[in-house]
Formats: sequence, structure tokens, C-alpha cells
Amino acid sequence: MVFKNLLRRKGRTVLAVLGIGIGVASIVALGALADGLSAGYSSVLSGSDADLVISEPDAYDIIMSTIDESIGRDLQAMPEVDAVSALIQGMIQTDQSPYFFVFAYSEDSFVFERFNIIEGTDLYSREARAVSGRPMLIGTAAAEAFDKGVGDTMRLGGSMYRITGIYETGVAFEEGGAVLLIDDAQAQLGMQNQVSAYYIQLREHMTDPERVERLRERIGAHYPDISISTTEDLAGSTIMSQALQAAVWTIAALAILIGGISMMNSQLMSVIERTREIGILRAVGWRSWRVMWLILSESVMVGLLGGTLGILLGWGMLRAFSGALSLFGAPVDPQSTQIAQAFVVVVVLGVLGGVYPAYRASQLQPVEALRYEDGSGGGDTTRLPVGGMAARNLWRRKARTLMTLAVIGVTIGSITLLNAVLDGSEELVGDMAGGAEIIVREADVADTSLSFVDQSVGDSIERMAGVEGISGMLFTAIMSEDFGMFLIQGYDPRQPAIQDFTIIEGQSIRNNGQIMVGKQMADAQDIDVGDILELSKMRYRVAGIYGHSVSAYELGGVITLRDAQNFMGRPRKVTFFMIDLYDPRQADELVEVINANFPEAHAAVAAEFAEQLPDMQASQGMSDGIALLAILVGGVGVMNTMLMAVLERTREIGTLRALGWTRRAVIWLILREAGILGLAGGIAGILIAFGLYRLMSLIPTYGSILPVNWTVRAFAISIGSAIALGLFGGIYPALRATRMQPVEALRYE
Repeated sequence: MVFKNLLRRKGRTVLAVLGIGIGVASIVALGALADGLSAGYSSVLSGSDADLVISEPDAYDIIMSTIDESIGRDLQAMPEVDAVSALIQGMIQTDQSPYFFVFAYSEDSFVFERFNIIEGTDLYSREARAVSGRPMLIGTAAAEAFDKGVGDTMRLGGSMYRITGIYETGVAFEEGGAVLLIDDAQAQLGMQNQVSAYYIQLREHMTDPERVERLRERIGAHYPDISISTTEDLAGSTIMSQALQAAVWTIAALAILIGGISMMNSQLMSVIERTREIGILRAVGWRSWRVMWLILSESVMVGLLGGTLGILLGWGMLRAFSGALSLFGAPVDPQSTQIAQAFVVVVVLGVLGGVYPAYRASQLQPVEALRYEDGSGGGDTTRLPVGGMAARNLWRRKARTLMTLAVIGVTIGSITLLNAVLDGSEELVGDMAGGAEIIVREADVADTSLSFVDQSVGDSIERMAGVEGISGMLFTAIMSEDFGMFLIQGYDPRQPAIQDFTIIEGQSIRNNGQIMVGKQMADAQDIDVGDILELSKMRYRVAGIYGHSVSAYELGGVITLRDAQNFMGRPRKVTFFMIDLYDPRQADELVEVINANFPEAHAAVAAEFAEQLPDMQASQGMSDGIALLAILVGGVGVMNTMLMAVLERTREIGTLRALGWTRRAVIWLILREAGILGLAGGIAGILIAFGLYRLMSLIPTYGSILPVNWTVRAFAISIGSAIALGLFGGIYPALRATRMQPVEALRYE
């Protein structure tokens, strides 16, 4: 009976299944990407056959870890150690991809045992060293995606490399990258005399837990500022894969919310449409629970059908973008994890979307249900002062209208909040300049956190005509059990940018070994002037508590630039230079001069700096993708509602056609209803965005500094998108309404 009921209204069922399928497809595809990257990270680290790994403590990802390479020689000299291998891992831009992972290992590294060279020669061979240009190995997935072969050249960042070999390791994530010489990787990533980590293999008789623990204690005593862990522990703490998983479930929650409301709307209309049928079932002896189970089963079945369709669509997406996704280790076929996630989502959708309609159906009294005529009459017939017949039609079925408004409102609200956060983040980055007119970062970097410009560039710029002053800043973030995420900023106390921090208590930093702590962090962690803070096993005395015009900058501390360079292992490097000019009108001219004379750097006018950042551009792309997904799912939901409205009013539309209404007039009526729904939904969406922001702001410490920027332009875009969403959902139902012949429509029961 469940299938029979669903097939009786094929159009409605297909639209409901399609809406769920689109959401599930995105979960499957993004889940594959997240799982592939997570598994790849784990395989690169744990597949090295190392017993221990040395890295920087509290680094939020391995690509941000820096260890002095001199430690490797000392480790190799220990009697318990059989072999030591350096690891450098980073992410850079190429001509073909903004995010490309590169690796480097010691020449005699035991890690190379799992690299199978299928074409060409290995990286440290005589043939590789004899080629013109810098040699590199490329993975099979990257070679296929970029259509590269042995002997071809490839630009990484600002340098050209020649491919000497193609490898496979069995790790898709690793095969989507490239392997460089240690020296080349250090130069490319600004890690002179630094490595990301050291792998350690112990001698066979030294691998029992007690001896391993004693070795860890001895290494820790010699090098108190490093972290010693197993590869499994380090692999499980990577932030990048965790962030991707969080993004997947955020999108899943959005799909559940929008899809659940759409399904509830569909099922509720199904119950109203079948009121007399349900009355007959109750009259012949069906119990309330049996009616409830029937409706709930239909809802779950629609969810399962949508889940199946979503898995197929997700598989198609993975296949279609297999070349790009292979660079991140994503599989081309859905894995059991993604399938399980998909069906968890659709079962939740089915239950949430069917509970209320099922309950409403179970509460129908047989006598009242049998007296129900059809959908063409009934409802509130109150005349509204505005909107005419279109508004009155929406008012007649308040439940359906409110459900549709909820779909549009949640869709637009999510998009509005996401854009407000992105705009706020862009404004936050722009505020980093303070009063400076120009900001300079490293050119060709994949992410702001990977920008490292040599101080010699700043020294040269400072001598240029028109430059009043220059400030260098180096920043990073650590993940600490005591503080959570702690933002560390390094400034030269003698340079003008330090004045952007307002001292509330104590004094500004003057010497190395001191730190100023942001007011938000100080309040959250009960930090006072004179306290000693330990950050990644390095100790600093609190000189003062500061406030900042951007509250996010208060979730951490400010140390001297020299301390920050030592902390990050980046001597004479800065993330940004902030340049003050005597005449701000010369900013554009000076930007051109800097970019022409310093190819390793990228200068931009402060007002345009944030929008040119590669990570901001990537975030905007992700936001656009989420918005498209939400509009697709929400649009299908609106289309389903409008189609039901047309079917419900078949006789009414037939009467209008018989009275002389043209097809254009009928289309215009349906589209006006859809447009009014969109307008009202857009207003509701803006209110929902404010509500979501208020909820997020309740998150302790971090919620209060969530960067948002509400603008009239953004609200106008939201309203316009909502109206477009309503019209998109109303086009097909409107066209269907015009195809009705008056005689057939008047006979519709």
C-alpha cells in the first residue's frame, strides 16, 4: 500500500526524491573527499613503518610543523635508533591547481621503500641529478590529472621542475602530489634548515613499550621544545581532515533541515489530499497507530529512494571530477562510510519529515474526514488588503504556505549568514593592516598561513621613496589543551603596527620573552600581568593585557617578531609587511613597483588585499557551492509545494479557464504566488540568519568574536535570491496549470 500511495502522485514523489537526492549526493561526494584526505594523511604518517615521530608541539597541522634539521643527526647517533628520516610536507600553488601537496624525504630514507617507480628513475639517482632544472617525482594520480609524463616540466610556486619519475605508493592522497629534493622543498616552502618532522625506526630489541618510553623521556629531556608521539597519534590529530569532516556534517545538517521541512510539507499535503481516504480507513477499523505507521512508512520510503538516488548522483559526481579529486586522495566510488552517512541522513529525514503529518493523520476523526470534499474549497477565505488573488490563495492554506516559507527561509537564512561571515572575515583580514596603505605577502602561496617573506624585502621597500614606515608581522595558531586555539602574533616593538593594540593593563612588550595577551583570552583563562604562559613548551612572561578593534585578535597573544620567528622556526621571515606612505594617493603606483621588483612577493592596496588572498577566494568558492546546493534543494521543495497547489486547485483553474482566463493570466497568477512566497521567505531568511548568529554567538569565548558583516547589499541579494527561488519553483507548476483543458479540469475529483 505504501508504494501504491507514492505512485498515485508520481510528480510529487519524484520531486521529493530529487530534493533529497541532491542533498545526499553532496554528502557522498564531500564525504569521499574528507575521508580520502583523512585516510591519506594517516597513511602518509602511519605507513612510514616508523616507531616514533618528532614534530612541533601543538602545531595545528603537520604542514605547519617545523623542526631544526640538526636534531636528525643527534637522533641517528642514539644507540636505540636504527634509522632516521626527515619529512617535509607542504602545500603550494601550481598552474593547474591552487592546492598541491609536495613531500620530501632524506636521500637514504626508509620511507622510499614503499615508493614504486613505474616510469623514469628515482629522485636521487645519477640520471635525475643530471637533468636540466630541478628534479621531481610525481604521483600517478597527479600525472594523469595534469597530463604529465617523464621529461615534462611543471611549475610549482615560482619555480620550474622537471619530472624524472612517476611513482605509486598505494596511498591515493600521496599519489596526487609530488616528491622534491630536501633542499628544493626547503627553498620552496621557506624552511631553510628546517623539516616538518622526523621519522624514527628503532632497533628490533628496542621496541618493547618500556624501552620506547624511556627513549621518549630521554629525547624529551634533550629537546624540551619538541613533541614525541607515535605516527598513529599524530595522524589522528590532523586538523585539516577534522575540518573537512565538520564541513561535511554542516552540509548534512543543512540538507536535513531543508529536506526535512520539504518532506514534511509534501507529506502534510498528502494527508490533507487523502483526508476522505483516511476517514474510510478509520471507519473500517484502522487504529490510529496503524494510520500513523502508514504515513511514516511512506515518508521513510521517500527518504530511502532519495538516498539511493543521492548515492548514484554522488558516484556520478566523483566520476566526473575524479581528476581533480584524485589530488586529494578521494576515491572515485562511494565508500561504505559515505553510504552509511547517506542512509543515516535519509532515515533522519524520513522520520523528521513524517512525524507531524503521521500524527495529524492519526488524529482525524472518521465522521469529519468523510465529510471532507476536496482541496478546491475550504480554508480561510478572508480577503487581504494587499496582494490580490495571489495573496488570498496563499492565505487560504496557511499550513502549506508556512511550510514553504520555512523552506525558503532556512535556505536564504543559511546563505545570508554564510556570506555575512565571509564578508566579516574579509573585513577582519583587511583590518589587520591598521592604518597602513599597502600589504605585502609571499607570492604564489596556497594559503595565508603559508606566507613567508624574507625581511630583506621589507628592508628594501623601506628605502623606497614615499614610504613613511613599514611593519613586519608573523602569525600562527596552536592547539593547546589549556587554551584551545591560541593565535600568536609577532611584531617588532619598535615598528608602528604595535600601536594598533590598546594596552588595558600592564605595558606593551619591549623585550624577547614577553607576551601581551588579548582581553578575551585573558578573561577566559584568568590570565594576569606577571603570569608565566607556556606555549608549545616555550615560556613567556605576561607584560600586559590588550584590547583590539577586531575582537578576534584578542584570542591569543603578541610576542616580539624575533620570538615569533624562533617559535615557528622561520628566521628572518614575516607573514605580511604593512606599509605606511607619506601620500596615500601613491599606493597604486608603489604596488606596481613592488610587484615588478620583487617577484617573490605580492603587494596589494590594503582595501583590496583580503579579496586577493587565495584562501579567501577558496572560501568564497566553497560558499558559492553550498549556496547552489541549498538553492537546488530548496527550489525542488518549493516546486513540489507549488505543484501540489496546482493539483489541489485543478477544478478552480478549470473554472477560471472556462470563464475566459488566458493561459498567460494563469501563468502570471501562479508565478505571482511563487514570487510573494519568495519575497516573504527572503524576509524570513534574514530574520533566521540573525537568529542563527545569535545562537552561534552563545558559544563560549569563540562565539562572541564570530566575524560578521551585515550589509544592505547582502540583504538585497538575499531578497532577490529568495524571489528567484520562488519563481524557479513556480515555473513548472505554472506551465502545467496552463496545459489543463477546462472541461477535463472541471471533471477533476
